[in-house]
Amino acid sequence: EDEERVAEIMKRRFFPALITHKPWEGFHFAGHEIRITESTDCYGAVVWPSALVLCYFLETNSKQYNLVDKNVIEIGAGTGLVSIVASLLGALVTATDLPELLGNLQHNVLQNTKLKCKHQPCVKELSWGIDLEKNFPRSSCHFDYIMAADVVYHHPFLDELLVTFDHLCENDTVILWAMKFRLDKENQFVGRFQILFDLEVISNFPSLNITLYKAMRKGRMKA
Repeated sequence: EDEERVAEIMKRRFFPALITHKPWEGFHFAGHEIRITESTDCYGAVVWPSALVLCYFLETNSKQYNLVDKNVIEIGAGTGLVSIVASLLGALVTATDLPELLGNLQHNVLQNTKLKCKHQPCVKELSWGIDLEKNFPRSSCHFDYIMAADVVYHHPFLDELLVTFDHLCENDTVILWAMKFRLDKENQFVGRFQILFDLEVISNFPSLNITLYKAMRKGRMKA
C-alpha cells in the first residue's frame, strides 16, 4: 500500500522534454500544471519529497481540510510548491523563507498563481526566531494553518524553529507538518515539539521515511 501511494505521488512530477537554460520541474496538483524553477546551490531551492507528500494530502483531503478563504502560512517554503498548491485550493497564503531564497520563491509563486487563485499569495521574509513579534504580531496575525515540509534536517536552528512554531500557533491553529526522519539529533526534535503541541500521525510513508503530522496546542486537539 505504501509503495502504491508513493508511486501515485511521484507520478505528479514531470520534467521538461527539452533541456532549458533554467532547470525546472513540473507537477500536477489541484487541477493545474505547476512549473517550479530550482537551483542546486542550496537546500531551499530544491523540491524535496516531503513537499510532494504534503501537496498530495492537501489535494486528496480537500473536503476534510477545506482551505478556501483560510489564512495559511508556510514556513521554510523553499521553492514554494506547497504554498502554490494551497493557494490553488483557495487559501490566503503567506509563503516565507530566508531572504536569499525570496527571489526564486516569488518567481515561482507568481508564475504559478497569477490569475489562477481566489487570493493572490504573498511572499515574506521569515528567519526563524528573529523579530517574530515585529514581523508577525500576534495581535493582528492569525493563521488557520501552519504548513511545513522538511524543515527539520541538519541545521543549527532547531531551537529557533520551535520558537517560531510557538509564536505563530494560536489555540485554534492547525499545523500540518511533513517530516523526513534522518539523524537521531534531528529526530529528537519531535519529542521537544510534543512538549508544546499535541501530535497526531495522519499519514505515514515508510519507503520514503516520511511521516505527515497534524498538531495543535496542548489540549486543543479534541476541543
